[in-house]
Amino acid sequence: MAAVLAARQLSQDWLQTYPEELRSVLGQIAQHSGQPMYVAGGPVRDWLLGVVAKDLDLAVPKGAVACAREVSALLGGTFVLLDAAEDVARVVWQGFTLDFSGFRNHTTSIEDDLGQRDFTINAMAVPIAPGTGALGELTVIDPFGGVADLAQKRIRTPALANLLADPLRLLRAYRFAATLDFSIESATEAAIVAHGELLVESAMERVAYELGLIIGSPRAWETVRAMAASGLLWVVFPELVAGCGLVQPSSHHLDVFGHSLEALRCVEAIISKPEAYFPDQGDQFRKAVQEKRGVLLKWAALFHDLGKPETHRLIEEKITFYNHDQAGAAIFEGIAERLHWPKDDRNRVARLISLHMWPFHLSNARLHTGISRKACLRLVKAVGDDLPLLFLLTMADSLAGQGPGKPEEMEENLAALWAEVHEVHVEYIQPVFTSPPLLTGHDLITIFALEPGPLFKEILEGLEGAQVEGVVADREQALAWVKMFLESGSVTPL
Repeated sequence: MAAVLAARQLSQDWLQTYPEELRSVLGQIAQHSGQPMYVAGGPVRDWLLGVVAKDLDLAVPKGAVACAREVSALLGGTFVLLDAAEDVARVVWQGFTLDFSGFRNHTTSIEDDLGQRDFTINAMAVPIAPGTGALGELTVIDPFGGVADLAQKRIRTPALANLLADPLRLLRAYRFAATLDFSIESATEAAIVAHGELLVESAMERVAYELGLIIGSPRAWETVRAMAASGLLWVVFPELVAGCGLVQPSSHHLDVFGHSLEALRCVEAIISKPEAYFPDQGDQFRKAVQEKRGVLLKWAALFHDLGKPETHRLIEEKITFYNHDQAGAAIFEGIAERLHWPKDDRNRVARLISLHMWPFHLSNARLHTGISRKACLRLVKAVGDDLPLLFLLTMADSLAGQGPGKPEEMEENLAALWAEVHEVHVEYIQPVFTSPPLLTGHDLITIFALEPGPLFKEILEGLEGAQVEGVVADREQALAWVKMFLESGSVTPL
């Protein structure tokens, strides 16, 4: 990277990587508007790093909304007015996003406009040549040392006042640190420490977006740790503060928050090499964490012990956290609602939090008495398609607790439990789930003269369990099973 960033010179005209139709329209607008047009901000940063930028940020002295309307009309794209007062609009066309903005705060030069931006690595620009659809030159306009900061992998603001102009930038500093693997310059970080409370003024949707990029990066743990050190984490998630300094039983070596942070680190380690923790199962777990499911798993790791402060008790000098999993899921629901999370994401993470102790209990039962197929079925039905995620979370939870009182070989036992549950799932549970039901509610009405109600669920779920256990294999046996169930006195037919 250092060689690429030795000078303020792009390696090529990166606009040539975009469709000719798009370049032609931009060149036409740049010529007709009678004013300069620049590619600025993130695309220039990416180009200097040798990365193709999917989207373009375009700056003009004024009339950006009008430019966007004209570009949208010529391309047949979708026009989106973002902020009329700030002269900001967007065009979406064939998967590309073009953001147009007028110079900020009534500035009159590109250098002054760049001086209003969040960080030096985003305060660079290159002109578009009018009429040609090419860059006017390859030398980057860099009045605040963004190229040098890219070379040093440094997040620095052009002016501390810029952070306060939009407090979301306090969080964006960590987002760029996470996604680019950069560090935050000391004066910029000091400003975050001093003014972190201002972040509460930002719209929660914007906060959630930045947090999602942080957790979705390969450096979620170290970034969240840095946010905790600066205090910004407590502004975003005040629910985590109560875990700081809260001592745990001897199986743990860290307080509740330290353990939660360590669980996040362990999840990232497991995701990167699952076969080291679940022998011969690496490909299956890699598939399980694809797309956003891996991100949701990391959220579950960070929040899995949210309920411990609320459920903390000292009984005969013994520390307990009974039902902290259920309490934590309820607290997380409030966090997700505050951040306007999609319902499906909210439910998935809450379910993982509420169930994260189940594999521990099942592992203990397996060691002492063994486990039945029905016990595996109950777990599978509770967690659904997220069964692999639950075991990844529980493994991370186990790895994050290394106190002297921890039972021996806990991780090995969890891996063995997974192997057994997975085998039962594939051989006995999935065939039942994917086959037509042997009996339906209609059968219970017409054959056994039962009224619809809660009992239907009890019978049909019991029958499902009997199939998994191999007690029932066909419709005739299913009818006999229901008859025996009814004759046991559990219900009286009509």
